[in-house]
Amino acid sequence: MSRAAYSVAMTGTVADAARSHLLREDGQEDLCFALWRQSKGRTRTTALIQRLILPEQGDRTIHGNVSFEPAYFERALAAAAADGAGLVLMHSHPLGSRWQGMSHDDVATERGSAPAAFGATRQPFVGLTVAGDGAWSGRFWERTAPRIYSRKDCATVRVVGDSLSVTYMDRIALPPLANGEQVRTVSAWGEDAQRNLVRLRVGVMGAGSVGGLVAEALVRTGFEDVMLIDFDFVEKHNLDRLVYATRNDIGAAKVEVLAKHLVANATADPFRVEPIVAAVYEEDAFRAALDCDVLFACVDRPWGRYILNLIAYAHLIPVIDGGISVRTNRLGRLAAADWRAHTAAVGGPCLQ
Repeated sequence: MSRAAYSVAMTGTVADAARSHLLREDGQEDLCFALWRQSKGRTRTTALIQRLILPEQGDRTIHGNVSFEPAYFERALAAAAADGAGLVLMHSHPLGSRWQGMSHDDVATERGSAPAAFGATRQPFVGLTVAGDGAWSGRFWERTAPRIYSRKDCATVRVVGDSLSVTYMDRIALPPLANGEQVRTVSAWGEDAQRNLVRLRVGVMGAGSVGGLVAEALVRTGFEDVMLIDFDFVEKHNLDRLVYATRNDIGAAKVEVLAKHLVANATADPFRVEPIVAAVYEEDAFRAALDCDVLFACVDRPWGRYILNLIAYAHLIPVIDGGISVRTNRLGRLAAADWRAHTAAVGGPCLQ
């Protein structure tokens, strides 16, 4: 499961434009610069790629490999400084697939560019590589001492658009182990889909009746890392809906009771659940939510939904929202019950 401190995210529009430039028809490598802004979670920093700075005539030399001219670098630095953003160098490995390693030349170029980038932006320099199959890999170059810049590999690079595409660095975000308890699940969509899904860090916002069902379904499917956020406590009138709670749990925090239930029923090994007794609009819980890759909105109060809407669009973390609306007639009897679910993400409708 991923415990890394760094990731990169971009919209599908930005990713498509970058791939269109970087993956050339002649099969040679190419490069470009881009700008990034910071999404700062509690334990993870994410570089949100904002816009590309494409090369102009004479800005780079393509010779099988590719190199950039100082004037192009200076133009990109000036754009980043003027915009208050960080700087990214993107380049391609057209013959590669999945997560890409770095050659000696790749390392020398990025490490050598990091001091100037930090001096101009006061942000780490970020490197991104796109493979021939469209998969991304990324790293930060952190200033760890005067004139010393250390490479910090990302665990994931996320592309958020009509769908969510994630590339994992296997050394940090370890692939899941085969598990006999998940045979039926894996048979439904295959091992590759299972590896991609269950390594996502999922946050369940709200530990009521819907949140409890969603969380249990996730951990039985094999998700390895689940965060629970809710400020509420188990009360007597909750017991007709909380499938994970008993009379002995009255007065306890919902997320703590649910966390124990999930540990007992999870099929992944190892499995981690983190209960946070707070509302998502409180600082600590908000920052914790930014450490997730996907959020489930199981809250019914407006302030929580406003914050989740912000996270979906400003921080590129998809929010899956759903619930049941029950209507009664004037006699107090059931008239109708409607279910709705959708995903709030860039390019789609918001929670409102």
